[in-house]
Amino acid sequence: MADTSTSAPAPEGSGSDLQDVAESVSAQARAFLGTTTEVASGAAPDAVIPLLLLATSDILAAGARLGAMVDVVPPERFEPDDGDEADLDPLREALAHLLDGLDEYAEIVDPVLGAEVGEATVSADIACVAEALAKGLQHYDAGQRLEALWWWQFSYLSIWGERAASALRVLQLLLGHLRLDVEDDVAAEAEYDALQA
Repeated sequence: MADTSTSAPAPEGSGSDLQDVAESVSAQARAFLGTTTEVASGAAPDAVIPLLLLATSDILAAGARLGAMVDVVPPERFEPDDGDEADLDPLREALAHLLDGLDEYAEIVDPVLGAEVGEATVSADIACVAEALAKGLQHYDAGQRLEALWWWQFSYLSIWGERAASALRVLQLLLGHLRLDVEDDVAAEAEYDALQA
């Protein structure tokens, strides 16, 4: 079993593994933000769901790595102010518009603690993930790489990992319904054609 004990990271600038992880996550965060921004712009209206599915899957892989690591502890025990947080309401609103009629879904709020059902939206989930990643990038771009890594890890475990996982499940189900749900006569015709081939 992997060692999950808490340990202090090496100091910034040491070329440690944590620095490499921070660099990798920053690239994945930028890719997620770039893809979701492009999708929200309406640049690919026929590929909204597949592109969001790919972007969310990729960032969840980065999050899983963060979650599996020992706790990242920055040298300073306070979060530096690296500027105003990004306003991601336009992203959420644009995605909600693109996903009109498909955006809202029901979910179990915390399946570990009970069966309470709540309501959520894919657009809000994606914006939540984007907000957390963007805040980490502010720290990263200000030279606070371990702070960025701490933030990405903490926010993955506390909020964006769950929101991304929920969005991913819904996006995958939506894609499945769009691809597989067909009228009975269409399905029968396709089955007949396949048998005759």
